[in-house]
Amino acid sequence: MLDQLYLIPLFPLLGVLLNTFVLRGKPEKLVGGVAAAMVGASFVVAASCFFALLGMPPEARHFEQDLFRWIVVGNFAAEASFLADPLSMIMMLIVTGVSFLIHVYSIGYMHGDEGFRKFFVYLNLFVFFMLLLVMGSNYLVMFVGWEGVGLCSYLLIGFWYTDELKASAGKKAFIMNRIGDFGFLLAIFLIWTTFGTINFREIEPMAQAYPLGAGVITGICLLLFTGATGKSAQLPLYTWLPDAMAGPTPVSALIHAATMVTAGVYMIARSNFLFSLSPVAMEVVAWVGALTALFAATIGLVQTDIKKVLAYSTVSQLGFMFLACGVGAYTAAVFHLMTHAFFKGLLFLGSGSVIHGMSNEQDIRLMGGLKSKMPSTYWTFLVGTLAIAGIPGLAGFFSKDEILWKTYESHHVVLWAIGLTAAFCTAFYMFRLLYLTFFGKFRGSKAQEHHVHESPKLMTVPLMVLAVLSAIGGYIGMPHALGGHNYFHEWLSPLIAEHGEGHGGGQAGVPTAEYVLMFASVAIALIGILLARSWYLGKSSRVESLGKSGLQRLLYNKYWVDQIYDNMISKPLVQASEIFARYVDQGTVDGAVNGIGTTVSSFGGLVRRVQTGVVQNYAVMMGMGTVLLLGALIWSVLG
Repeated sequence: MLDQLYLIPLFPLLGVLLNTFVLRGKPEKLVGGVAAAMVGASFVVAASCFFALLGMPPEARHFEQDLFRWIVVGNFAAEASFLADPLSMIMMLIVTGVSFLIHVYSIGYMHGDEGFRKFFVYLNLFVFFMLLLVMGSNYLVMFVGWEGVGLCSYLLIGFWYTDELKASAGKKAFIMNRIGDFGFLLAIFLIWTTFGTINFREIEPMAQAYPLGAGVITGICLLLFTGATGKSAQLPLYTWLPDAMAGPTPVSALIHAATMVTAGVYMIARSNFLFSLSPVAMEVVAWVGALTALFAATIGLVQTDIKKVLAYSTVSQLGFMFLACGVGAYTAAVFHLMTHAFFKGLLFLGSGSVIHGMSNEQDIRLMGGLKSKMPSTYWTFLVGTLAIAGIPGLAGFFSKDEILWKTYESHHVVLWAIGLTAAFCTAFYMFRLLYLTFFGKFRGSKAQEHHVHESPKLMTVPLMVLAVLSAIGGYIGMPHALGGHNYFHEWLSPLIAEHGEGHGGGQAGVPTAEYVLMFASVAIALIGILLARSWYLGKSSRVESLGKSGLQRLLYNKYWVDQIYDNMISKPLVQASEIFARYVDQGTVDGAVNGIGTTVSSFGGLVRRVQTGVVQNYAVMMGMGTVLLLGALIWSVLG
């Protein structure tokens, strides 16, 4: 099956072509069914390739498929080629599996939308480019996918472009990602200059020849991380992701769970052999990840839009993944990436179900009491909430706990404390969201209450599948300290060199320390849950009216970061551009160009007078010319 690797991205591309050129005017179910079937076919092929790799010895789990020689310029050559190894295989399964469920869900969610067919074209294209990103065997193919998902995010976030706010959100995502992408592009140039190749497998042995902390390696890693901060919404380039909620909810689920924002984490995990050689770069990655995790989590504490709470949750959870990468726990980062895809896909699709049942209402202050009205949505949403809060037994517990454990084990106690605080905030804001949405009395209008209903099976069945994955998905990475076997670590170990032992590895005394830290992690989550319950349930319920305190205003306004960027960067650039346009472009450049034009025009006007069209004038001019020539001749002879 590995010889059929190219079929994995080919099927979604085929879906794009079919829905663009063949299925015009066809029924919605056919259009959506074809789009979903194409992604489902990719998942089947990916699963077959996974089992093919699984049957190989660990050291032989590497397969490259060269399609054609893509670029040859001088001594630079780049192949259009795909890579199947343990890391890319995990990403392929996540992208195709979760995306398939989102496609099925979208058939019900987008029913009746006038852009239904276009939506599924964009959705298939998104999956195609994400597969290019994770399957490429070199940085250039990865970059094509990287730019492709950026394009698709622009198209899908601004899908309802007649609304100015939604169109602006799409442009914001596109432009902010260009900042990070420029860093990634510079990194590719520096990689080629340093190693003479951009192929992952060729770079790795050459990188080992460089000493620990080599300046050029640090430069490459920091530039790569610049790209990751844009695509995966880390400080300071995170502000586009909350605004990306302007798109249809399935788009939010696709961006947050299966595509795009996970690209930065994947890229760093793929480049682990470079980052492990640069302690400075790893320190930067760890601190940015930890601070982003806490920063975004605090903002999520008071948001009132159901999707924006989840958006800031994603930014925070991505921070956990980068924290893991920064302390050398790349496997833990990828593990959390996988479990996060399950429960965050579930939570976003669950929020879409709520919005669908609430007649497009997104303010959780106007919800309440939906538990009995939307039981399937409630129970699946509860599973996702428990998973992201880190309750033992569910997927999020295993991956989040491993990140906190590996952070502590690497002697980054301050970073561990920051991560633990972010975990507390996560449990609090997620149960705040759950209680305000599904418990208590309904706080919306009578018309909304009358309209509230459970979503159709096309939407609830994907929720149930993701709920099951959110419940059991973490057991493949069960720590040794709990008597399990970390199959996930074992699968990635030939590819990713971890710092230190695996989760709960066999050092003397380590299990005891891990039990203590595990207990602290669970205890802090339970405290967050109980605090949310005391605030938002029962007679003392605080469905807050915003603006009561300065801290609440600060958090609700997201630390005014957008306003700071607008006043310190955007407006000065616009003003400088206006000055440049007025004095340099119009005054100098246009003045010079227009002056030359005026001079030529004036000269032409003078010369034009010579061409009168009157024969007598031409005769006089010829006579005068003859006299002048004769005069000049006589003067030269006599002289």
